[in-house]
Amino acid sequence: MPELQRLTQEHAAALLVFERDNRDYFAAHVPDRGNAYFDDFAERHAALLAEQDAGTMQCHVLIGDDGEILGRFNLYDPADGSAELGFRVAEKATGRGLATAAVRRLFEVAVADYGLDRLTAAAAEANHASRTVLTRTGFRPVGERLLKTGGPGITYVRDLTA
Repeated sequence: MPELQRLTQEHAAALLVFERDNRDYFAAHVPDRGNAYFDDFAERHAALLAEQDAGTMQCHVLIGDDGEILGRFNLYDPADGSAELGFRVAEKATGRGLATAAVRRLFEVAVADYGLDRLTAAAAEANHASRTVLTRTGFRPVGERLLKTGGPGITYVRDLTA
């Protein structure tokens, strides 16, 4: 059974493989990270861990039974009991309910470990898979917004106290 783990230095090599193996798949749904992300991965990973230690974001990975990373689930800008959820799942792990289960597990972690009571998220209108995960896990749409990609997106909110 896949396990949600807080991101550590020990995940670096597997995370790089995850990002490289799924680069084209992710680029079909979200902006490509660009070559610099991969060229400078060690420095970027260290910076992520520093942000996590500072409390400005909380990063998690979904680890398969073989130790392979199947997804990333991050909480951005946690403050005043709220944070924004972002996630991506490996192409080969889609359609199996893993993202839905990981997001539900992240709710428990968000409350117990980070003291959060509300999450927000956004998904591109065309990204039906992410939108489905959000609605299946109890997020409700609250509006539209222009995403960083410049495309139309939907904003969601999920109360964690219910």
